[in-house]
Amino acid sequence: MTTKKKDIEFLRVTHLRGPNIWTYRPVIEAWLDLGELEEFPSNTLPGLYERLIAWLPGLIEHRCGVGERGGFLERLREGTWSGHVLEHVVLELQNLAGMRTGFGKTRSTSERGIYKMAFRTRQEQVGRAALNVGRDLLMAAINDTPFDLEAKVAVLHDMVDSLCLGPSTAHIVDAATERRIPSIRLTDGNLVQLGHGASQRRIWTAETDRTSAIAESIASDKDLTKSLLKSCGVPVPEGSLVRSAEEAWEEAQDIGLPVVVKPYDGNHGRGVSLNLMTQADVEAAYHLASRKGDSKSVLVERYITGNEHRILVVGKQVIAAAKGEALWVTGDGKSNIIELVDSQINTDPRRGTGEDSPLNALAPEKGAEIILELERQGLTAYSIPVAGQKVLIQPNGNVAIDVTDDIHPSVAHAAALAARVVGLDIAGIDLVAEDISRPLEEQRGAIIEVNASPGLLAHLKPAEGKPRPIGTAIINHLFAEDESGRIPVVGVTGTHGTSLISRLIGSIVQISGKHVGVACGQGLFLDGRQVVKTDCINWDAGQRLLLNRSVQTAVFESNARMVLAEGLPYDKCTVGVVTDMDGHEDLAEFYIHEGDQMFNVVRTQVDVILPHGAAVLNAADERVVELAELCDGKVIFYGKDPELDAIVKHRAAGERVVFLRDSSIVLASGTEETALLPLSSLKPAKAAQPESVMAAIAAAWALDISPELIGAGLRTFDSSPKKTGY
Repeated sequence: MTTKKKDIEFLRVTHLRGPNIWTYRPVIEAWLDLGELEEFPSNTLPGLYERLIAWLPGLIEHRCGVGERGGFLERLREGTWSGHVLEHVVLELQNLAGMRTGFGKTRSTSERGIYKMAFRTRQEQVGRAALNVGRDLLMAAINDTPFDLEAKVAVLHDMVDSLCLGPSTAHIVDAATERRIPSIRLTDGNLVQLGHGASQRRIWTAETDRTSAIAESIASDKDLTKSLLKSCGVPVPEGSLVRSAEEAWEEAQDIGLPVVVKPYDGNHGRGVSLNLMTQADVEAAYHLASRKGDSKSVLVERYITGNEHRILVVGKQVIAAAKGEALWVTGDGKSNIIELVDSQINTDPRRGTGEDSPLNALAPEKGAEIILELERQGLTAYSIPVAGQKVLIQPNGNVAIDVTDDIHPSVAHAAALAARVVGLDIAGIDLVAEDISRPLEEQRGAIIEVNASPGLLAHLKPAEGKPRPIGTAIINHLFAEDESGRIPVVGVTGTHGTSLISRLIGSIVQISGKHVGVACGQGLFLDGRQVVKTDCINWDAGQRLLLNRSVQTAVFESNARMVLAEGLPYDKCTVGVVTDMDGHEDLAEFYIHEGDQMFNVVRTQVDVILPHGAAVLNAADERVVELAELCDGKVIFYGKDPELDAIVKHRAAGERVVFLRDSSIVLASGTEETALLPLSSLKPAKAAQPESVMAAIAAAWALDISPELIGAGLRTFDSSPKKTGY
């Protein structure tokens, strides 16, 4: 078929930021109108298979529903619809752009030619851009028209670099995910919250909320750092602070040549000149260091022979060590230094300018340290060395050769001590030694700097040697083995009394002695005080609770519309309450037309319950009862009638239920019963809604709150909230 098909039309594109009908993680959901393409599965479109494989060879790795490598290509050959093909094209485009992902699903709706497609994305703007590029690529493949894939992927790659977490931060977040610790990105940069509410911690790449501002100030003051280290017995090079080029030369002569000159308040090796032997070199190095630092004060120190090393300390432990090496070029009698560096050093694929490159690309005409080093050899960046002449470009190149397994225990001890003396919880310790496997005192080695916010990439992607689990070490430093960063989260879903249930749960939790936040249809509440008066069944209101450092338990009301339009505001919950599956009549815009379709929407609330948590389910609704088998944790049924089939069977199995008997609420665990309180003891508004009261009681019971406190919370609850101005 060679006639041009109608373009795939996007009817709606939504970023579902939390657990949803597709998966637990954020996805982009696109509603597609295939138009004429509904009549043409992939096996009826000549050349489509070949063109897609030529453009996107990585599609062979897509397992699809077949469950094995090449699964998607098998479906493509046999015949599948364009919405499904677009799903895999978009996923592969994100992979090519450097944002790895693999989850996608496409499902038909009740309208012919209309499909819902969802795909995992780590960043909304990148995902939306990949969706648009994917449609253009697929239509070019269908219609056999040109497509500049390289240029489009380059744009996507640039978006990933600028919009996604940096590789070091992403590595730490991935380690948190491995520990099942939730994360929230707080800015467009690398500031990330790990955990929720009162249990949260924060990181900013290699800085944490335990990183002291005083320690950072000490680390940036090289003279103060050196005096503190020296006073604690840490080997440091002899040297002094100077404030003029002349004074620098005088100090160099007093110390004895060769010397090192560096800014006293610098960081990451900027403005450092090594192995200086002459007055001209020392004075030039002084001027360089004074430009690179924040003041005119410059350190002159004894030059330590050996290789530069970077030791990474996390907490009290050395986690990784790397060393640098001298960089040389060899002349050919025709090329200048710039050209030799480009052909002999910068061609290394590990070198680049982005965060993903473990080694930096060198620019001899721009790098002040390199210019100074060349001047010492009587050269400039534009000099043409004779054939065979070796030229030193950097005395110590990027420190990116892993030597973690070689470090001597005494060296590790000195590095860890240096971090503690300065007060940093994460530190990069720079030391110079000929052999890191020997004690420093045997070789006149010394620690030359302590750096706050150290770079991590050299240890994550070393130029030589194996990567080190830096993220795991940082997460273990922030969270004890038995800590998850989570607070108890309660989700309440349905249409019957869910706002009342949410607020009742909040009241009971508050009585138990915890600071509690509630986001529901009646507003946002903190410890019973209403801080927002408008409907707070939405993502942004939910996030406010999870970000609040004072909140120890959070209660969220949700409904089917929120699940379909935004996703739940939390990734997992301790307790999930489901009252009913009504309300499909109001969801026609989401292609929900029948009551049976509600099951796959409402089940989201149960799917996210943690293994140690519990589902609280209405035993009087058969559809809700069916959700019990989907829960990873326990189940508590509630209902007015103790003879409800679900309650009877659950009690017989020794499980927990809540019901009414003689107008009193009863908590039962197997055959054991506790009569909590008569309905008559409650205020009329609550007594008129016994199912809602029982749902709240069951949720509090699931949180291990005692019956006495549950009763107190119910009796003291005031449905007219206190108002506050903040």
